[in-house]
Amino acid sequence: MMEIFFERKDVFQLKDMEKIAPKEKGITAMSVKEVLQSLVDDGMVDCERIGTSNYYWAFPSKALHARKRKLEALESQLSEGNQKHANLQKSIEKAKIGRHETEERTMLTKELSSLRDQREQLKAEVEKYRECDPQVVEEIRQANILAKEAANRWTDNIFAIKSWAKRKFGFEENKIDKNFGIPEDFDYID
Repeated sequence: MMEIFFERKDVFQLKDMEKIAPKEKGITAMSVKEVLQSLVDDGMVDCERIGTSNYYWAFPSKALHARKRKLEALESQLSEGNQKHANLQKSIEKAKIGRHETEERTMLTKELSSLRDQREQLKAEVEKYRECDPQVVEEIRQANILAKEAANRWTDNIFAIKSWAKRKFGFEENKIDKNFGIPEDFDYID
């Protein structure tokens, strides 16, 4: 379909394209509208609504300029990438200076790895005794107090609903307990 635009270098309406495309390029008449819309969506064909009609056009120079812009963008990305690569190579060379394998360096590297292993062991040991940490114990106590208050609040709510149901409907307390699965020893937590 692009060949039609490039060969004729003219502006077309949809009905013109539906006549030309099947005859010259063998595109089925049913798919001309979809193909044309796809080309418009991809920015390969321009479309403008004038009055009640849509006009479509595409010129070879636009495609050429689009390719040139894309090529320029890719070339600038390539040059930036080459510059970054060169900078990284320079920084690698700088980092290598003074890092020759010496006896002292080997000894310090071994000492560093042993200290890291020791640190990991100590962290594991501290984690093992974490539950004895006074701060953790205090957090657990505070959480227990909050949980106890919440449990007593819900117990109070249940008693209030039981009292309301007894007044409103005249139910006996043991029937309410049985129907709602409330145990006989249900009471506040001390």
